[in-house]
Amino acid sequence: MKHPEHTTLRDVKGNGLIVRYTPNERTNHWITAITFVLLALSGLAMFHPAMAWLYALLGGGQWTRILHPFIGCVMFVSFLILALRFWHHNYLDKADMQWMRQFDDVLNNREDKLPPIGKYNAGQKLLFFTMVICLVLLLLSGIVIWRRYFSFYFPIEIIRLAAVVHAVTAFVLIVGIIVHIYAALWVKGSIGAMTRGTVTYGWARKHHPNWFKETIGK
Repeated sequence: MKHPEHTTLRDVKGNGLIVRYTPNERTNHWITAITFVLLALSGLAMFHPAMAWLYALLGGGQWTRILHPFIGCVMFVSFLILALRFWHHNYLDKADMQWMRQFDDVLNNREDKLPPIGKYNAGQKLLFFTMVICLVLLLLSGIVIWRRYFSFYFPIEIIRLAAVVHAVTAFVLIVGIIVHIYAALWVKGSIGAMTRGTVTYGWARKHHPNWFKETIGK
């Protein structure tokens, strides 16, 4: 049985649309994304003198050092809310294991040969848990090296270790987000889902058939 709220949604061409992300979910995502960009660029400014020109983004070196950890706290809280919202969609199952074994088919867009998946595929789920681990490590290490409020509670050896953990984890997260953006550009319609909130029936049926069935009904 089809849900009535999905039968009335149409695009300009008359194609049926499914709500993939609600306005609250999209706002949550974009707050996380914007704070990530600010943190990545300001973090690079502090990481190496060659990137010092990025200090201008937050009003200079002093303001960057002040604002960076506070923006980090905003991102962590925003991502925590996002993670709690989507956690139940990101459990790995047998279909995900098979999806990863057929990665050659994934890279060559042979989706007809892949096992049917739910709202997210195995790659998206692995990235999700990578982000969870990275954000926790960034928060903990960031607290240790936050000079104004916390660093004086820790011995210098712990502060140095935390600085290394913070830098390495930030690098992993930046690479992960680049992969995330590339994948969104690669699969046409993904970015529209996070801007407009909807996808066509055909898109959902092709890329996430199990989610399509759960949402619309057989």
